[in-house]
Amino acid sequence: MPIVSESKPRRLPYISYEEQQRITRLCVRCALLFMQYGGESAVVVDLTKRLGVSLGVGGVECALSFNAVTLTTLYNGRCITTARNTIHQGINVSILVQIQQIVMYAESATKNETLIDEVEKQLNSIDRTTYPNALMSLFVGFSCACFAYLNGGNLVIATITLVAGFCTMRIRLYLSAHHFNPFVVVIITAFVATLLGASAYFLDLNGLVSLGDKADIAVAASVLLLVPSFPIINALSDILKGYINMGVGRWMFASMLTLSACVGIVIALILLQIPHWGL
Repeated sequence: MPIVSESKPRRLPYISYEEQQRITRLCVRCALLFMQYGGESAVVVDLTKRLGVSLGVGGVECALSFNAVTLTTLYNGRCITTARNTIHQGINVSILVQIQQIVMYAESATKNETLIDEVEKQLNSIDRTTYPNALMSLFVGFSCACFAYLNGGNLVIATITLVAGFCTMRIRLYLSAHHFNPFVVVIITAFVATLLGASAYFLDLNGLVSLGDKADIAVAASVLLLVPSFPIINALSDILKGYINMGVGRWMFASMLTLSACVGIVIALILLQIPHWGL
């Protein structure tokens, strides 16, 4: 009979219990940052495993839920497990790219005693700067105005939508910065967007401009910024890749955001006594 040679287990560099603790904290921190800023679950698990192995442990097991991460590092039969709560911080692709670059650096770097310190230093120095709120709000307003114009609105409709989108985004950023509940933020911003967009009705009713049946476009386009497209895409991606609990959680979160936007719109329409709207 042919002799089957057994593969020898990979020899791991010696790391102390304290070093394994540090590696565990770095891995769970990587997972938390990636989840908080909108990364999909498959990439979160992959990055934490790659980072742990690069830093010297034998393996990393990571379990995700919608608001928590549970992570275990394995080294020569020794396990260290930690759990962390996660808070949604909004989408920031720049931070996701920086985390991936840190993991790639750890994989390509020479294994030495300072590697853990270097990775920790890079995680501490992640650039979290964003575009100025006024600039971001202006471009969101332009996108809503372009949507209104492409759907048949004239320059007056586009201008009203631009102002409504700009003001709505500024309010949304202000409320989010003060840590309001995200569903309350969406209700308030949808209410304000509908009020501002509905000014097209009153301009037409008072004879200031002739908009005909185009006033609906301003109302519909003003709330375009509240569509939770990124959470829905992540939810579908997680479900298709087997992370059912994460996908369902993100889908429910996106559905509640959509419902909150509808609540704000309906309240504004009832207050203004506008019977219908739509494109």
